[in-house]
Amino acid sequence: MARITAGIASSHIPALGVASDLDRTAEPYWAPAFAGYDWTKAWQAEQKPDVVILVYNDHASAFDMKVIPTFAIGCAESFEPADEGWGPRPVPVVTGHPDLAWHIAQSCILDEFDMTIINEMTVDHGLTVPLSMMFGKPDAWPCRVIPIAVNVVTYPPPTGNRCWALGEAIAKAVASFGEDLNVQVWGTGGMSHQLQGPRAGLINREWDNLFLDRLVGDTDELRHMPHIDYLREAGSEGIELVMWLIMRGALGRRTRALHRHYHVPASNTAVGHIVLQPEQEIPCV
Repeated sequence: MARITAGIASSHIPALGVASDLDRTAEPYWAPAFAGYDWTKAWQAEQKPDVVILVYNDHASAFDMKVIPTFAIGCAESFEPADEGWGPRPVPVVTGHPDLAWHIAQSCILDEFDMTIINEMTVDHGLTVPLSMMFGKPDAWPCRVIPIAVNVVTYPPPTGNRCWALGEAIAKAVASFGEDLNVQVWGTGGMSHQLQGPRAGLINREWDNLFLDRLVGDTDELRHMPHIDYLREAGSEGIELVMWLIMRGALGRRTRALHRHYHVPASNTAVGHIVLQPEQEIPCV
């Protein structure tokens, strides 16, 4: 049976993708941000995940104001890198896992999550930058990827509790899939940042690190945090952190941290990254 072996959270800052694409990662400004992923790259080479369920938000590439799904799952065979205004990133095409994706969609919908099923879409930096941070610059991504896009751009975004519960539903779906697969769940976006208005450039180191603390262990405090706390403490774009809670919910009651990285600045935000393992197996229900 398929099993979730780890969860990863990471910022998906577009400038990190640019630095990677232009081979600028060793420059003094960028080197500390990228160094925090060296451990994870080496660890992933050992872990060899078969599938990554990658939670991210689209940045008006696949969706616009005409269609705003709260939760959308990509069930296609492959996903091309999006053109975000300056051409697609020079990264490999993302290969999907339609069988598992459709299984997750069915299981979650029957669990009363109204997932939008997407059979054709491009994927932007929200998805491709984390792949670059974790895998570098391969000729092909070393695993299949199931994109789960979450609306954190247009009000109302889902609550942290709903995201955590979706993670639990995804874990149930994975555990009931018959193929033997090593599956990881990634939550991306964040951390504290605001891109406009009087607080543009806001970074809250203390709050960010407290958020990282609360992903570890058996606390579920984060699932009950209201939207206003993200806005007040982490800025208008800090709401992206609810996507990390889908990853955390998928890992079960208790987690332990294998690796953690936090760096300021990178572009106009903080870089946050953590690797978690579930401390108990998630039962098949």
